[in-house]
Amino acid sequence: MSIIQVHSLTKTYGKGDNQVNALAGVSFSVEKGEFVAIIGASGSGKSTLMHLLGGVDRPTSGKVIIDNQDIYTMNESKLAIFRRRNLGLVYQFYNLIPTLTAEENIMLPYLLDGRKPSEATVKDLLNLTGMTNRAKHLPSQLSGGQQQRVSIARALINNPAVILADEPTGNLDSKSSKEVLELLTLANTRYNQTLILITHDEKVALMADRIITISDGNILRDEGVRK
Repeated sequence: MSIIQVHSLTKTYGKGDNQVNALAGVSFSVEKGEFVAIIGASGSGKSTLMHLLGGVDRPTSGKVIIDNQDIYTMNESKLAIFRRRNLGLVYQFYNLIPTLTAEENIMLPYLLDGRKPSEATVKDLLNLTGMTNRAKHLPSQLSGGQQQRVSIARALINNPAVILADEPTGNLDSKSSKEVLELLTLANTRYNQTLILITHDEKVALMADRIITISDGNILRDEGVRK
């Protein structure tokens, strides 16, 4: 069963001689529970693709269907709610709210919905990410690896259909990178979370079930990984 379907996705910036085709008619699908790595050089279009999958930018043309929802038929308000409830977003630079504690940052998707998660849910996520003893700390009091673990817990709190991770280890040392990747793969295997990970690192990409290689806004290769 396909959880994501991408149809002829195009993104163009600028006009005339200054026009740049960041994506040029990309199409693919992702099965529920699949771990897909998207790899490519800087400027290949992989981050543009991630932004469109995450509903944080709109395509020039084409469709993105997630969990049977054509996301770009929604207005901005409905799309924001869909994104908050159905997508877990993990970025290279964490995007934590500096005035909120680790625990409050994890709960943020719920708080934005005017809801409150159960104490058990928050406790489980703090335990899963090894952040129980840092729950009341502000982001400035945490290491980069700890901040990224908080952002992963935040991404998981709504049990989303899809986790989108954009270079999640790009700002971390090797030890923290290993811990973050272990967390993401654990979410994929234990909770059957569909995981799409953007990376320029071939070693990271080889952890996936499948690698999609992007070049100049096109899919160059789409192949399974032998394990």
